[in-house]
Amino acid sequence: MPSIQQLQKLLEADPNDTFVLYGLAQEHAKAGETEAAIQHYDRVLALDPHYCYAYFHKAKTLEEDTRTDEAIAVLKQGLAASKQANDAKATAEIAQFLDELT
Repeated sequence: MPSIQQLQKLLEADPNDTFVLYGLAQEHAKAGETEAAIQHYDRVLALDPHYCYAYFHKAKTLEEDTRTDEAIAVLKQGLAASKQANDAKATAEIAQFLDELT
């Protein structure tokens, strides 16, 4: 995966590129930069509310930061979005993670 700096450069070319924003969120999460990760996941979801794995990984980031109630709320939103998008794989994975947290 490209570095945060490389992804930032790509984002400059297209600030609404959800794939790049998601990549930035993932890299910030991997670096333990929770708030930056969440901000990028939120930008992804604002641009594309059916980007199902952004919900999953945002919830994972929140859960790793011991913000379980927030993670549960995000997973519930993601579950609704994945069902609406008819994404059976995402629905199953989000539902399983939600079950683990509740």
